Amino acid sequence: MKIQAVFFDVDFTLIYPGPTFRGEGYRRFAARYGMEVDVDAFGRSVASAAPILDQPASAVYDAEIFVRYTRHILEQMGARGAQLDICAREIYDEWAACQHFELYDDVAPALGVLHRAGVRIGLISNSHRCLVSFQSHFELDGLIACAVSSSEHGLMKPHPSIFRAALDLANVPAGESLMVGDSVRQDIDGALAAGMRAILLHRGAAPHPLANELVERGITTIRSLAELPVIF
Repeated sequence: MKIQAVFFDVDFTLIYPGPTFRGEGYRRFAARYGMEVDVDAFGRSVASAAPILDQPASAVYDAEIFVRYTRHILEQMGARGAQLDICAREIYDEWAACQHFELYDDVAPALGVLHRAGVRIGLISNSHRCLVSFQSHFELDGLIACAVSSSEHGLMKPHPSIFRAALDLANVPAGESLMVGDSVRQDIDGALAAGMRAILLHRGAAPHPLANELVERGITTIRSLAELPVIF
């Protein structure tokens, strides 16, 4: 069956954090509030915070989830004190600003190919970032047919309703649509539960931790969006 629409996750699928949201950036945030952190602990701190974002499929969008995630990273880097919560909230607020992020090199070419082929392109994001500003900032205007963020929709991926909302906006049936994202639980499982097809984008050099399971489930994994137009 022909694919009429392709929907993309945003963070870590289309864009990645710039220096503001790396170890040194966290150090500067903390320093403004009189706290010291270990920059070298950033990577493992982020990894240990990941389970906080694995919310139940019925979870409503709640900024406190992301504030708690950010606070955990700061704490694991060594931040302490009465200003910790305020610092975490500032980082959460700044996450919505597009200037702190970079667009992956393969995004614009891949979206251009899909658009020229007549495929409708949509965005489905758990972020509180304004997706209209996102399109303008990264010069993607005219390529995106629809966009839904969980902060506006009310429920977060992997809840099927956010995917159905995007399908309604694109005016395409679930079976003729494809979701592309970097999270198995949020993007792949959520899309499949809504009746869509799904492809996992795994940009890392090492095999995905769930590689064998993904093969058994028949889920395609790609390492670059350049592979996407070729697949279908």
